[in-house]
Amino acid sequence: MPQLFQTIVQPVVTEKSSAAFEDRKVYTFRVHPKASKPEIREAIEHLFGVTVTDVRTMQMRAKARKAGGMGRGREGRRGKWKKAIVVLKDGDAIPIFEG
Repeated sequence: MPQLFQTIVQPVVTEKSSAAFEDRKVYTFRVHPKASKPEIREAIEHLFGVTVTDVRTMQMRAKARKAGGMGRGREGRRGKWKKAIVVLKDGDAIPIFEG
């Protein structure tokens, strides 16, 4: 089991996650692969001082990586990772997504 500060790896900032944040105040994070929903909820509430109402998780599959320019480069795979989609109580916000 990961420690509290190791549970949340980084926020996921993509066009799709930004649109979800603006429309529905839904936050997306990359989390530790062995983190459970209660652990993710506890980490978000402790780190950001907000109230979490819903946590959804999904395993993102590994993808093939193509060789780089001019025939050189490394072929291989990008590793799998776990994504958490977090919904907060009305009125709560996480400042790293605001700016």
